[in-house]
Amino acid sequence: MFAEALEDILKDVSAPAAVRSIEAGQSPALLWAAIADAGFLELLASEENGGAGLALPDLYPVLTMLGAHAVPVPFAQTAAARVLLTPDQVPTGMLTFAPVVRRLANGSISCPLVPFGLIADHVLAQEEDRLYLLPAKDAVCEPTGVHGSLTATLSWRGDSGVAAAAAPGVIATFGAAIHSALIAGGMQRVFGMTLQYANDRAQFGKSIGKFQAIQHQISVAAEHVAASSIAAESAFQGVGPVPELLAAAIAKSRTSEAVPLVASIAHAVHGAIGVTEEYDLQLYTRRLHEWRMSHGAESYWNRVVGRAVIASDTSLVSDFVRTACASRPAFA
Repeated sequence: MFAEALEDILKDVSAPAAVRSIEAGQSPALLWAAIADAGFLELLASEENGGAGLALPDLYPVLTMLGAHAVPVPFAQTAAARVLLTPDQVPTGMLTFAPVVRRLANGSISCPLVPFGLIADHVLAQEEDRLYLLPAKDAVCEPTGVHGSLTATLSWRGDSGVAAAAAPGVIATFGAAIHSALIAGGMQRVFGMTLQYANDRAQFGKSIGKFQAIQHQISVAAEHVAASSIAAESAFQGVGPVPELLAAAIAKSRTSEAVPLVASIAHAVHGAIGVTEEYDLQLYTRRLHEWRMSHGAESYWNRVVGRAVIASDTSLVSDFVRTACASRPAFA
C-alpha cells in the first residue's frame, strides 16, 4: 500500500529528468517536500509519536521502489533514523548515514564516502556504542569527483553533534540492509529495460532477443536479479525495528556481487546506446555501482558471514544456512 502510494508521487517528482537536474546541482527541495509532505518520513516512527509504525517486512517494497526510481535524496536513511533517535533528537531536513567514522589525532571526525553527503542536512555517524548527529553545514565537504555522484567525504572539528547510545554496528547493519534493497530495486529496473530493448531492437530481420547468445546473457542476469531480490528481502524479515546483522550481511554481499555482472550484461545487450547521457540506463547502472560500494562491498560482508560460519557449531555451510533460516520467524 505504501509502496504504491509512494510510486505515484515518484512518477511525477523523481522522473529521469528530475534525477539528472539534481545530479547537476539543482536543489532537491521540490522532490524532498513532496515526500515529506505526504508523511512518508514517519513510516518507521511509532504510532505514539505520530508515525505509521511500519514493520521491517513492509518497508522492503518501499525501499526497492526508491531504487527502481534512482531517487536522489536520502529518504531511506532519514526514515530509518526515526527508530535510532528519540523524537526530540530527530532534526528537520535530510539525514544520511556515515558508513565509517575516523577519529583523527587532533580529535576531529572524518566520515569518508557518505552517501548523499553533498545534499544532506545532517549525518548520523556511529563510533563504537555512540551515535553522533552532525550538521552538514559545519563540515568540510569533499566531493568524489565521479560524474553525477552525490557522495562526499565530510569532516568536522571535534564532537559537534548530539550523541545518543546505540548498539555497536547498528548504523553499518541498517545501512547495508537499506542499500541491498536499493540495489534490488535498481537491478529490477535495469533488467526490465534490458528485456524490453532486446524485444524491440531488430537485427537481420528479427529481434535481438531471439538470438541464443542474447538469450543466454539475459537468463544469467535474471538469475542474479532474482537471487539478489530474495537475499535483500530476507534482511527485512526480522521482528525487531532494526535488521539483523547476519541477514543484512548476506543481503549486501549477494546484491553487491551481482551488480557488476547485471550492469555489464545490460550494457552489452544495449550496445553503445546504453552509456549515452540521453539514455536512462546509465542513471541506474551508475547508481548500482555506487550502492555496491556504500557501507561495504561484498568483500567486506563476506568476511562477516565467514566469521559467523566459523563460529557456528555446524561443519557444512549448507547446515549453517538451514540453521540460520530456521531461527528466523519468516522461514521457520
